Amino acid sequence: MTNFTGLAALLATLALWGLSSTPAPAADNAPRLVEFESPLAGPQALQGYLRRPDGPGPSPAVVLMHGCGGGWRGVDERWGKLLAEWGYVALTIDRFGTRGITSACTGGLPPSTLYDAYRALDYLVGQPSVDPNRVAVMGFSQGATLALLAVERGQIEGSSKEKFRAAIGFYPLCAGVKGNMTVPTLILVGELDDWAPADACRNLAEGRDDWGIARENGNGIPIAITVYPGAHHDFDVPSLRTPQKVLGHHLEFNEAARDQSVDALRKFLYSTIGGQERPQ
Repeated sequence: MTNFTGLAALLATLALWGLSSTPAPAADNAPRLVEFESPLAGPQALQGYLRRPDGPGPSPAVVLMHGCGGGWRGVDERWGKLLAEWGYVALTIDRFGTRGITSACTGGLPPSTLYDAYRALDYLVGQPSVDPNRVAVMGFSQGATLALLAVERGQIEGSSKEKFRAAIGFYPLCAGVKGNMTVPTLILVGELDDWAPADACRNLAEGRDDWGIARENGNGIPIAITVYPGAHHDFDVPSLRTPQKVLGHHLEFNEAARDQSVDALRKFLYSTIGGQERPQ
């Protein structure tokens, strides 16, 4: 079971940013703002952007989770739009807005957000356009850590009768995750990331603890990892073509890493939850 008090303290010290690009004007397949509720996290409704693909359903779906700086609209524009084009229902949730949170990068992980992935999942499985047996969770930075925790065997994963079938983490804080995964999991991280260190994610994927000592073998489904040489934190954010420093950390777009991550994501999703388009 994950120690959530320790995890919150760790994320307060090594909080992950989640900068986003400015959303583009609405496209033909425009997102729809939705509100959803679940008894898992109390009476406060969440909101998010929902995109549906063209063609008949029900379709596989992906829940997307932003980082500690917010930026959910940017996540939808960069990735939700692309997922819908590939044939997936995409729900990009806003973990902060209705709670009055502007940032969680220096104040720790808000405990109320720990179960948000499952609040979104409960909403999706009730939609006739969604195949309830083919839903993945995908996150960025702090949202990536939450995505991994959502499928790690423990209190969060065990709290819901509905289950994710796959998980993807873009540059997560891997040191707070134990690695006993219940579903196929993919981690994508930059070699030069000084906020979400690649070595911690390698240790996680290779079954070692934070000190490089082997954990007990045979626990959970193996984690796949791709480390992109020359890439920093937020390598998929085009607005960071000019590098920035945030809380002492280097953020920079890397077109090659972004393009490779698009291909890796498409193939991973197709292999785990299927889709309308075969990977090329």
